[in-house]
Order: sequence, then structure tokens, then C-alpha cells
Amino acid sequence: MTTAVAPSSPALDATDRCDRCGAQAYLRVELAAGGELLFCAHHGRAHEDKIREVASHVHDETDRLTAPTPV
Repeated sequence: MTTAVAPSSPALDATDRCDRCGAQAYLRVELAAGGELLFCAHHGRAHEDKIREVASHVHDETDRLTAPTPV
């Protein structure tokens, strides 16, 4: 998902969980109507069209899933 990143959004960590399934969240969606939702990469992709409709900002950290692990 390629969307705008909210500059003030704090980084997501392992305690942030997907609101749909409880897996680790990699997307924070700030809703235009207020509030936010967290999604794992799977549910972020599955609901991408609807997210684009209702989001004011999306903080996307899904690139961490394919980044090399530091040694």
C-alpha cells in the first residue's frame, strides 16, 4: 500500500495489534471522521480500497516485513 505517511505518527511496535485479527499491526489509519484503526499487513491489503476512502493519513510500516534483519 502506498499512501501518505502522517509525520506526527509514532512508530508502531509489537504491542500495537490489528483491530481485525489481533496480529501485529503495521498500518495506523487516521480516519477523516476522527479516531484511528490499526491493521496487520494482510488486512491492510484486503481493505485497501475502503481505507483510501475514509483515511486522512496512513502510517505504513509494511516495508519492515521485507527489510533485512540487522546482525
